[in-house]
Amino acid sequence: MINIPKGTKDVLPSESYKWHYVENTVRKIAGNYGFHEIRTPVFEHTELFLRGVGDTTDIVNKEMYTFNDKGDRSMTLKPEGTAGVARCFIENALDNNPQPTKMYYITPVFRYEKPQSGRLREHHQFGTELYGSDTPYADAEVISLAKAIFDSFGIKNLVLNINSIGCPKCRAEYSKALRAYFAGYKDKLCPTCLERLEKNPLRILDCKVDECKEIAKDAPVVLDYLCDDCKAHHVKLQEILTALGIDFKVNPQIVRGLDYYTRTVFEFVSTSIGSQGTVCGGGRYNNLVKELGGKEVPAVGFGMGIERILMVMENGGCFVGDEEKSLVYIAPLGETAYGEALKITDTLRHADISADCDIMGKSLKAQMKYADKMKYKYVCVLGEDELQKGVVSVKDMFEKTVTDVKISDLTEFFRQ
Repeated sequence: MINIPKGTKDVLPSESYKWHYVENTVRKIAGNYGFHEIRTPVFEHTELFLRGVGDTTDIVNKEMYTFNDKGDRSMTLKPEGTAGVARCFIENALDNNPQPTKMYYITPVFRYEKPQSGRLREHHQFGTELYGSDTPYADAEVISLAKAIFDSFGIKNLVLNINSIGCPKCRAEYSKALRAYFAGYKDKLCPTCLERLEKNPLRILDCKVDECKEIAKDAPVVLDYLCDDCKAHHVKLQEILTALGIDFKVNPQIVRGLDYYTRTVFEFVSTSIGSQGTVCGGGRYNNLVKELGGKEVPAVGFGMGIERILMVMENGGCFVGDEEKSLVYIAPLGETAYGEALKITDTLRHADISADCDIMGKSLKAQMKYADKMKYKYVCVLGEDELQKGVVSVKDMFEKTVTDVKISDLTEFFRQ
């Protein structure tokens, strides 16, 4: 027997309705905010993530699924959604369209990491990307969209943490301060953080090693090093969120795990799923398009894991959608009845009425048992007597009533 790869999960037919509910809801809310769907390839040239995500991040250094194709080109399964959208934005000259450009995606992403609750090697992400606006109103727009999604699901016990990690100008000063601080702990930092100390000391703040996390608690705070423009942007965002009635907490420890972020970073954190509590993370990435060879275009967005959303919803007793069941089951008796049953089923389906028909050759007793177990609302029994009368015997499985309905009237009957 061949088992499923470690860190992946099957979504069974009995569970898929929950995914449909979540996906349909986020699509609707994104549409309400003026966002339109974008679809990018599952794999991209590895260079895209080296330049976009950053070669000092854990994602690039430890977690990417990278392979050489038959043309000996290095390809990588997408570990996140933003870099691919930025590549698409440049390649298709979307900056020539009226701005802002608002996009969303629902996509699988792949990261080779230790599987644990709420964290899989293949998981699914809903994300938004807003291009063309450098104002804090755009930051508030995507944060408001994320909150609207959580509110629609009835998710409670969420905390919105925001921070600013500045622009390249003030980040340079902050990096100097971090380098000076962490230099005093060289003998205690993990090997990865020793490399980060020279290349990108900001990444040390995102280290998951307990000793490094403890050292980082007393590190210089980025908010103390913001330039006037970044500080004003951060203050204005707080004013907008307050005006929108969105509660938040300024948390200077948030840096996010990707190198492309500038200024605003934020996370929605749940208290109901343990240590893997971040259910949505995002921020601003004003330099990404230029870094990938495009023009200088400001952008902001977020990503949220669908598996984690479902986990939070189920832990919180939230509604996760109704099971999707066919409405009508046609139960034929005899060879002649089977042919007519298939025609009736086909007619109902073309009339946009969900219908099914026995294709196993079961007895009537077995068909009724199956229909009851699968929770069909109606069972239409079609035997020789019914065929001669031109009717079907319609049993309402919930109300326990039986009605003879003309075959020609069935479509109208089920539309009522």
